[in-house]
Amino acid sequence: MQNGRFVVVTRRSLVAGLAGLPIVLSISRAGPVLAQETGVSDTISTSAGDLIIHPVDHASLVLEWGEKVLYVDPVGGAERYSNLPAPTAILITHGHGDHFDVPTLEAIGGSVPLVTNADVFEKLPEVLKANATAMANGDEVEIDGVPVKAVAAHNTTEDRMRYHPVNVGNGYVLNFGDSKIYVAGDTEPTEDMLGLTDIAVAFLPMNLPFTMTPEQAVEAVNVFKPRILYPYHYGESDLSPLEAGIGDHTEVRLRNWYPNGQG
Repeated sequence: MQNGRFVVVTRRSLVAGLAGLPIVLSISRAGPVLAQETGVSDTISTSAGDLIIHPVDHASLVLEWGEKVLYVDPVGGAERYSNLPAPTAILITHGHGDHFDVPTLEAIGGSVPLVTNADVFEKLPEVLKANATAMANGDEVEIDGVPVKAVAAHNTTEDRMRYHPVNVGNGYVLNFGDSKIYVAGDTEPTEDMLGLTDIAVAFLPMNLPFTMTPEQAVEAVNVFKPRILYPYHYGESDLSPLEAGIGDHTEVRLRNWYPNGQG
């Protein structure tokens, strides 16, 4: 802490100093941003029981809510998930290899329901496609008893549009009791994102050239004001602008999304 405010670290300093930092299970609003040891998860209270957030790697995460276990963008092989509960549903935002990996899905998916975008749906082997639902931006479904809405996820800066065009990728808003969780996928701030309300937890990507900058993330967060922000999919980005720019309405939680290093 400096002058009563938290200090955001870059990924390099986060990984290098991880062993000397405390384990944080939960942090009150306006609390410090601290690195988290691999395998430690956060608990969010909802009106229908605790939601446990498991950061996994880069863009992959697991949301555990009672007996429901939702995997988001699982890649990296089954071993990466061996210490986590098995999925009861899987969501995939888009078809890039750091979000979508057929061998991983075949290894962990079994017959659980999948939610994907149309592009990923067409690339699934038939055994997985049989349990999959393709969502377009704006669609709403229920997966494993959890309401899900697909929101637009795409680039908005002209020279980045080739990475994530309009009307391809999805972000997802999931309702766990009274708590709405927003997983943005790969995107810059879109009208859908900026129009979100009452978001308890938001996962936002922030690395160039593929997604938004930390400065864009600050601007977006100060508009839709999630109660908690997890920067993820940040690679080597300098996250220090978050410390200076985000208002008191949002607690920033920096976690170790790169336990195995980059690549």
